[in-house]
Amino acid sequence: RAAYDEIVSAGAKRSQGVERVIAALLQAEIAAKHARSINYQMALAKLPLAKELADLDVHDSPINGELVGQLATGAFLDTQRNIVLIGGTGTGKSHIAIGIARSCIRTGRKARFFNVVDLVNKLEAEVKLGRQGRIADSLIRTDLVIMDELGYLPFAQSGGQLLFHLISRLYERTSIICSIASLTLRIIETGNDSWRFKNRA
Repeated sequence: RAAYDEIVSAGAKRSQGVERVIAALLQAEIAAKHARSINYQMALAKLPLAKELADLDVHDSPINGELVGQLATGAFLDTQRNIVLIGGTGTGKSHIAIGIARSCIRTGRKARFFNVVDLVNKLEAEVKLGRQGRIADSLIRTDLVIMDELGYLPFAQSGGQLLFHLISRLYERTSIICSIASLTLRIIETGNDSWRFKNRA
């Protein structure tokens, strides 16, 4: 409707045939529906900020801008691959996660953002109400789930178990982006050789 007068007037001035005017109106309708769909999915994603990858400054930082650009295409969603972002506070983890999600939504994908502590609280409330599994069932139908700020705030062991169970349910069904504060981690390198395999010999 918004484009009708402009398209019809332009068609009349340029002496375009009815078919071309109708084609232009249909293209405008398709574009409008696509824009509405994107806006709807952006709202459903519950992204806390409108962060764009174009605004991310990767100069003089260890961030691999080329890799981030590749991930922004959403190709990793086709094989349900996952992304782990590790770094200190204010290093761009949330910015990258949100930017990738927004890029993926623009290609027609569905995403959902959670602060990890809030997600654990929702999982615990779900159990108390006798509705365990509903969050997982809804997220399985989503292409991308963001779990932000893992490790910033502690939660009970029972909450950790619920989070682990959720991730297990989503495994190989839905892609996950998880951001982790590196200051909260103690990384232990275990190598590539199977301890179990060696001890069977």
